[in-house]
Amino acid sequence: MMEYDPVFFSRTLTGLTLAFHILYATIGVGIPLMIAIAQWIGIKKNDEHYILLARRWTRGFVITVAVGVVTGTAIGLQLSLLWPNFMELAGHVISLPLFLETFAFFFEAIFLGIYLYTWDRFENQKKHMLLLIPVAIGASFSAFFITMVNAFMNTPQGFDLVNGALVNVDPIAAMFNPATPTKVAHVLTTAYMTSAFVLASIAAFHLFKGRDHIYHKKSLYLMMKVGLIFSIATVIVGDFSGKFLAEYQPEKLAAAEWHFETEEGAPLMMFGWLDENGEVQGAIKIPYALSILAHSDPFAEVKGLNEFPEDELPPLIVHYFFDLMVTIGMWLTFISAFYWLAVKRKWKVIKNKLFNFILVLSGPLAFIAIEMGWFYAEFGRQHGFSVGL
Repeated sequence: MMEYDPVFFSRTLTGLTLAFHILYATIGVGIPLMIAIAQWIGIKKNDEHYILLARRWTRGFVITVAVGVVTGTAIGLQLSLLWPNFMELAGHVISLPLFLETFAFFFEAIFLGIYLYTWDRFENQKKHMLLLIPVAIGASFSAFFITMVNAFMNTPQGFDLVNGALVNVDPIAAMFNPATPTKVAHVLTTAYMTSAFVLASIAAFHLFKGRDHIYHKKSLYLMMKVGLIFSIATVIVGDFSGKFLAEYQPEKLAAAEWHFETEEGAPLMMFGWLDENGEVQGAIKIPYALSILAHSDPFAEVKGLNEFPEDELPPLIVHYFFDLMVTIGMWLTFISAFYWLAVKRKWKVIKNKLFNFILVLSGPLAFIAIEMGWFYAEFGRQHGFSVGL
């Protein structure tokens, strides 16, 4: 009779649920800020097109919130039912941000309902927009608190483990662990970036289909501009994340770059494959870039996988997750910068149907980058508290 490994199937189920939920959670964090920006510009310029953008985006956002609630509830049940030992241990230390995340979401949801219901009940749009501020704050703080839990799983602290029991618990120290700054910053900037490109993708689709209305042009221009700002912010935060990994999770960084041997002046490897001898073939090598990413020094030493026990090494497939995430992120930064420049210089390429189709792809590509980053974060973690993938 075939034997089933409950841990494998628990990880698979949790991983699938999280992979689905992360998409709705991402736009759930980012879309309120995009709505606020559109409505603020509409009020400032007295432009009904931007007001209409905010109104329509809000209606669509409510649907994604509903789906996010369902998948989030499923994850909560899975944590309790599939990972009871983890919840028993971690619940003593890191339960505070879990509670605060729920509070932040309720705060967001309550004001979202009021904001949506009162669209036509304020003559002064500025007063109506005040209701959106708690929505945007609640959405961002929801991500802030839940990311603290994930950061704790990377660098657990705030307790002592004595004879299998957690003592001397300090929940504040657990929340503000070494991984928190880079994790939270990366989650927030990528959520804002992805949301901007998803909305830009929708506008570009309408233009691609021949609906050459100023409404869609304004939407595309605004979101590509916001997307450029947050994609640059993501690149900066990504640099800090690389330095965090080099200090606290060097095996994870080494696996992402197929950096097998410790060396100085380490190159950054993009793509490629491993032959039957375990040698890297066909990779694009950027000289000194890994040393710069890890230590801001082109000649710094970067630890290789040879420094760690084999049973602690992350799976080497994370190299592809990391590469896709970085490649898509750089492409979105480039294409948004090019679009902004093309508009400023009034290049005819912005009216080209093929170019509009490329912009349509920016939304799906941003989602793929989010998934790849999530897979890399979870597959690559080999120590600390571990749950999920």
